[in-house]
Amino acid sequence: MSDAGGNPKGAGAAALAALALALLARPAGALDVPPVETRLDVHAFAVEHGQSGQVSYYQVEEDPAEAFLRARYRPPLESVTLSVHVPEALRRAVKKVRWRWRAMALPIGGDECRAERGDSSAAVYLVFHGTLRWYALKYVWSTVGRKGSTCAKRRTPFTAQDSIIRESGAPIGEWVTEEVDPAAEFRAHFSNRDTDSPVPDLVALAIMTDGDQTQSASSADYTGFTLVH
Repeated sequence: MSDAGGNPKGAGAAALAALALALLARPAGALDVPPVETRLDVHAFAVEHGQSGQVSYYQVEEDPAEAFLRARYRPPLESVTLSVHVPEALRRAVKKVRWRWRAMALPIGGDECRAERGDSSAAVYLVFHGTLRWYALKYVWSTVGRKGSTCAKRRTPFTAQDSIIRESGAPIGEWVTEEVDPAAEFRAHFSNRDTDSPVPDLVALAIMTDGDQTQSASSADYTGFTLVH
């Protein structure tokens, strides 16, 4: 016996039942949900006054393609850091952090892994806040440091920071896109790669271009700050 479309009676119900069983068999969370991207406005970055000199050397450039932050350090200025808050609703939901940067002038001999040479054309921080401790991962565009190196490790009862050389030397004047997994990076640097270790809230991103240790010019541009969740 067939239905009006010529299909055996009950075939449609059987197909629906099979689909339902297949969905039930999938592990929890396995349904494909497209990621959501939240852009952070470069105009929202502000000076961290407790960690910065008196004169800011950053400005927003209103490029027709995309506004970007331009940093132009000149000695003998003190270094200045800019930061932006991660929206509170996203602080435990961010899966990836993406940004674009380009080095324009490299500080002479800048190398985060050498004492008194720790200047970089560009640096992007991921800042986490636990119950009693602040954590920072500092990704730098070095002059001569070895790409992939981790150094300048700092640990106190209330703070922890690692510097990671993400780029070194060339290309100069070309945009480069970076993307990191904040939870994986936190665990790799602060939790011995323990995949079960809790990750504190990602509360802010920050940037810094400096040349105060090497007393040399340093400059870079930043844009495209994106939280993928």
